[in-house]
Amino acid sequence: MVTPSTVNPWSFSLLVFGLSVLITTLLAPLVRGMGLRFGLTDRPDIRKQHRTPIVRIGGIAMVLGFTLALAVAWACGAFGVLPRNQETLIWAAIWGSLAFFCIGLADDLLSLPPLPRLSMQFLVATVVWEAGIRITAVNLHLGGQALQFSTGFSLLATVLWLAGITNAINWIDGLDGLAAGVGGIAAVGLTVVTFYVNDQVALAPTLLAAALAGTCLGFLRHNLNPAQIFMGDGGSYFLGFALASISIIGPAKEFTGVSLLLPLMILFLPLADMSAVVMGRLRAGYSPFYPDRRHLHHRLLRAGFSHRHTVFLIYAVTQWLACLALVVANVGNRFLWLSLATALLIWLSLRSGQTQTATRSRDDDDSKDQVATHDAVAQPAKTLVSHRNTAHDP
Repeated sequence: MVTPSTVNPWSFSLLVFGLSVLITTLLAPLVRGMGLRFGLTDRPDIRKQHRTPIVRIGGIAMVLGFTLALAVAWACGAFGVLPRNQETLIWAAIWGSLAFFCIGLADDLLSLPPLPRLSMQFLVATVVWEAGIRITAVNLHLGGQALQFSTGFSLLATVLWLAGITNAINWIDGLDGLAAGVGGIAAVGLTVVTFYVNDQVALAPTLLAAALAGTCLGFLRHNLNPAQIFMGDGGSYFLGFALASISIIGPAKEFTGVSLLLPLMILFLPLADMSAVVMGRLRAGYSPFYPDRRHLHHRLLRAGFSHRHTVFLIYAVTQWLACLALVVANVGNRFLWLSLATALLIWLSLRSGQTQTATRSRDDDDSKDQVATHDAVAQPAKTLVSHRNTAHDP
């Protein structure tokens, strides 16, 4: 019988990580075959990087890999050793992730307008808040003082946090492997930080983060350039909500301000990109949901970086920020990890700069042609239109 005193968080975390990698890797080709059979593909257009239709329901494989791995952990007794409130939170995170996946999948299939999508996101986030996944205070780092939130402000902060991170991940899903890689790096960072607490309170977010990291790694096998399958809005909504909910649950639920600082650092790049894009569109007089090519990955492509160099450079920045979060969390060997991350970032930046001219003419001809075509077409009316944020949309 498994008891709290015998639980090693690493054991269950490694179990769910390995299972989620295996299940997602095996299921992705099956989902791809189903998508091809029923014509559930993302077709090329002037704003996208791919030239042939690609299946866009890969989120199904991700969700199955995530949930089945956690189901095995539950069957092995991992959930049973959690404090009652933590067991409730882990189930709320799972069901909330599934609900956000369904919203995204409906958008993939029906092309929902932005406002209905946001309304459904807010509704699900409110239900999750009622279940206990909520931001209740912010640590001011002034003698241990914390700013306590009222019930109404807690609800507002939680809903905006959950929906904001979800859409930030959705909006960076514009190149092969970009969202899956960034999400996977963030999940690994959260896994290490939460495990470092090393108690049963940390087991819930550690299990979720480990399962999510494995899911991203398994999906990357089929999603790296040239991608065989896209996660679609269903997959990116699932990934974003899972990261957001994990960051609230742990590593220290009673000090939520600490928990929020670390994922803010880890996810700074997609959050900053989303903020910059929204401000740019508003300044230009367009809706925040107006599809364009203002995202960071679009700018790097136009600057002459190849598809892969763009993705790997964003990976490197994300993992550097994740290592910086480990320093803030006072994790063991933190400065060693930060030094290695810094060295990798410098090396990749230098390598990307050296090959920028060559890749501009060799790998990014498609990107430049699409930009020229985009500039040549007439400007559309400044109306609220659906922001298609799938694996090759802004």
